[in-house]
Amino acid sequence: MQSTVKNKSELIPVKITGNEEISPNVFVVSWKREGDFNPGQVVKITADKMDPPRIYSICSGNKEEQVSVLFNVKPGGVLTPRLASMKPGDEIYVSSPYGNFGCDDTSATWISTGTGIAPFCSMIRSGRFKNKKLIHGVSHANQFYFEDYLSKTLGENYIRCCSRETNGVHFPGRVTDYLLGQAELSKEDKYYLCGQALMVVEVRDLLIQKGVPYHHIYAEIFF
Repeated sequence: MQSTVKNKSELIPVKITGNEEISPNVFVVSWKREGDFNPGQVVKITADKMDPPRIYSICSGNKEEQVSVLFNVKPGGVLTPRLASMKPGDEIYVSSPYGNFGCDDTSATWISTGTGIAPFCSMIRSGRFKNKKLIHGVSHANQFYFEDYLSKTLGENYIRCCSRETNGVHFPGRVTDYLLGQAELSKEDKYYLCGQALMVVEVRDLLIQKGVPYHHIYAEIFF
């Protein structure tokens, strides 16, 4: 199935098929998939062609009927408060998927915080989780998006780090605390980081300090 969008800068109208609040002020919005994409790619979205679009990672699998993105509502934001209020049938404008934040079947560690888990969810839902470990860091336990599915699918390769709550299930601390506590990190693994810029920089520097080769680190930054 080929995309009907010619390039990533072209925006086409689509009708929302679902918009679910999965955690306080965190939503998954969906629309019908009209073309192929690679897990890890992003799309541009706007609710009004007069407003500049924002970029979001796809969180759905590449064979699912719907394309979905995960977003949190930013108070005072141009797009997200409006997007959160939309209903099935409402129209938004989206670009063709693009980007090259993806991985093959070689051993890798995925590290994310908050909604930065989205591209890894897409990879997992697309069946591309062989030889992968996922580390997800959040402040509160209700921010482990898709937790049941990820736990069932990845088992012990799904590491949850919670910095402000402890319950005996999640690692009590930040992602960086978890990594610092590891006696050794694989030098053969590739490391994929997705989240806010500060987290990406901190984790990248920590990995390098622990001997991970710089060229084994890949990053996608959320703004």
